[in-house]
Amino acid sequence: MNKFIFVSGGVCSSLGKGVAASSLGALLECRGLNVRMVKCDPYINVDAGTMNPYQHGEVYVTDDGAETDLDLGNYARFTNSPLYRANSITTGQIYDSVLRKEREGRYLGRCVQVIPHITDEIKCRILAALDQDTDVVIVEIGGTVGDIESIPFLEAARQFIHEYGKENALSVHLTLIPEVGESELKTKPTQHSVKAMQEMGIQPDILICRAPVPLDEAMRKKIALFTNVETEAVFTSYNVNTTIYAVPLMFYDQKMDQIALKKLGVASRHSDLKPWRKVMEEFEARRGKVRIGVVGKYMELHDAYKSVYEALFHAGLEAHVEVELVKVDSSRLEDPSAVDGILGESADGGGVDGILVPGGFGQRGVNGMINAAQWARVHKAPYLGICLGMQIMVIDWGRNVLGFKDADSTEFDQNAKHPVVDLLEEQVDVKDYGGTMRLGKSESVAVEGSLIFAAYKEKRIWERHRHRYEFSNRYRADMSASGLKLTAFTPDGSLVECVEWPDHPWGLGVQFHPEFKSKPTSANPLFRDFIAAVRDRKAGG
Repeated sequence: MNKFIFVSGGVCSSLGKGVAASSLGALLECRGLNVRMVKCDPYINVDAGTMNPYQHGEVYVTDDGAETDLDLGNYARFTNSPLYRANSITTGQIYDSVLRKEREGRYLGRCVQVIPHITDEIKCRILAALDQDTDVVIVEIGGTVGDIESIPFLEAARQFIHEYGKENALSVHLTLIPEVGESELKTKPTQHSVKAMQEMGIQPDILICRAPVPLDEAMRKKIALFTNVETEAVFTSYNVNTTIYAVPLMFYDQKMDQIALKKLGVASRHSDLKPWRKVMEEFEARRGKVRIGVVGKYMELHDAYKSVYEALFHAGLEAHVEVELVKVDSSRLEDPSAVDGILGESADGGGVDGILVPGGFGQRGVNGMINAAQWARVHKAPYLGICLGMQIMVIDWGRNVLGFKDADSTEFDQNAKHPVVDLLEEQVDVKDYGGTMRLGKSESVAVEGSLIFAAYKEKRIWERHRHRYEFSNRYRADMSASGLKLTAFTPDGSLVECVEWPDHPWGLGVQFHPEFKSKPTSANPLFRDFIAAVRDRKAGG
């Protein structure tokens, strides 16, 4: 029988529930189990695709083109769980499906209610994420206990635990232990959070207490006494001054995986922590620092470019250097006279050693990105452009090399005289914005002898896309003749997927999103080579 672990949160959000769930999944994989990760999001949106990054952070894209919550990015970086549309469940999806069935008459005229119809739909969707090789399913329930939006998901979890039995379905609850005054830890919020879970009919089996420091034995016993959880099942997720990738080892040292397996009645096949120990060894082995200027629109919110920042960190591990993020709001670069003062050696901190322009939508700050790309091209600073960042390279080349001063993307100027970036043909008549872009896994074919071929070491590359606009084929000949290298295409050759600068140490832009497949145990090849180029250029003066 499949085993289920339901991970919920209490007291407040942003305690690290996704990282905790992912870390537990990583440990169970190290024990030889096949893990599947599922996220239940209480918001009524069908998916995260139309949300402003300021609202919910980045949109993580799966191979099959689902636009999901950023927690799926954590699952991908910590575990080997296959992630598809079925792994992301939202309230919007649930109600949409139930209402469609009601209109089709599939409930035989019965009154449609939260119980059983909504909860049954939730349970069916959780089961749909399993396959025949699945040993353990970890289901993270978004929000916190007490949120009105989360009640149907918690009720579905309660039913799962009741139907499958405590030996097959566990409740893992993450709460906050705040520090008040002079290092005085308070357990009352955790007590109230567990009481709220008990009122929902769920007795947590494992508690993860988010605290500034490890809890001592006396504190753990006190929490166990008030929450009806065994002392051995009370764990601390404490602050670390290294990296979030230390969390699996933190939980392993506290024997969390052993307790979970004991409660589920599952025998450990083996215990292999080598990948995570290697990550920490590489973290400690870093020497020197490179400063990467990330030029984008949503710099105030770290989660807006979460996968990009993590992929840079992964690349730094492989290159044995610390990657310092220099977040630059592209609006600050719209005045060309300000660019060198912000990015160059005269800037505070000595300027940046490389430039990355990530994906994005909308016109705000675009001219600042173009100025940043021109600066990197002229000053021979390594540059990586992702999605919009590649299109920025093309616009810069059109304006500043070909001399088309009004070169632009039709996303920003529909009447541009030289639309070097244009709407995909299949997007012309699209009216709805949700789930209608070029989305998901797609093949690109690299040109031998190019930077992208050197990174992936093969011609056929599979990466994920999320965009409506592309390099305009009307300008292929002009761009190539003037020296811009077109180095990857769709298999039929109809679309340009990668451009590279000539006579440059490392300047490359791709239409896809390589950050989504990067892991701490295996950096994405483009990020790896980008950071290596930055390191080598800095070392060479």
